[in-house]
Amino acid sequence: MADKKKKIQQIINAFETGTAAGKYDALVIFSDGKNNTRQITFGRSQTTEQGNLKTLIDMYIVRKGKFAKDFAPFTHQIGTVPLVDNTQFKTLLRKSAREDIIMREAQDEFFDILYYTPALAFYTGLKLTQQLSLLVVFDSFIHSGSVLPFLRERFTALPPSRGGDEKTWISDYVKARHAWLATNKKVILQKTVYRTQCFLDQIKNNNWLLDKPVNANGIMIL
Repeated sequence: MADKKKKIQQIINAFETGTAAGKYDALVIFSDGKNNTRQITFGRSQTTEQGNLKTLIDMYIVRKGKFAKDFAPFTHQIGTVPLVDNTQFKTLLRKSAREDIIMREAQDEFFDILYYTPALAFYTGLKLTQQLSLLVVFDSFIHSGSVLPFLRERFTALPPSRGGDEKTWISDYVKARHAWLATNKKVILQKTVYRTQCFLDQIKNNNWLLDKPVNANGIMIL
C-alpha cells in the first residue's frame, strides 16, 4: 500500500509541479482566488494563499524551522491581507523550501493531513478498493477540495457502499468531472483537463491497480 501511495503522490506532484518528486519551492500566481483575485499558490502539491497556506506556515513555525522568525510577522496577514505582490514574503517561501528540510517535512505532513487522509476516509467510506479510484478521489481533494456533490448528481451510477459497481461509478464520475472542467467558464479550470484525461486513459488501459506506467501530463510515472 505504501508503494501505491507513493505512486499516487508522484502522479499528483506531476500534475501540480511537473515533477514526480514535487517542487517544494514551486510558487505561481493564479487569478483563482475569491472573485477571481490573484493569489499565491505554493508547495509540493500546491496550496493557496486564500486557502490553507496559513496552516502550512503555522505548522512550519511550530516545528521551529530555520526561517520561523522571518515568517512570524506574516502569520496574521496570510489569507487576510493580499501578499501576492509582496516580494519579501514570496522570496521567503521559496528560500525556506530550498534551504530548510523542516519546510519540506512540514509540507509532506501538511498535504497528508489536509488532503490525503480525508480522501482516504472518503474512499474507504464508499467501499472503494482500486488504486486508481484512490488516485481519482485524492486528486479531487487536492484540486477541488472534495469530490464535489453537484458532480455526483450528474450521473446515476452508485458506489459500492450503496450496492453499485466501483469501476462504473469511478468511470462515470471521471467523465462528469472531465466535462465540467472542459466546459467551465473559468479558462484556468479548462486548462486542467489533462488530469481527468489521464484518468480516462488509465480506465481505458485497465490500469485499476496502477501497476502499469502512468503518463501524468507528459511525466512518465513507473
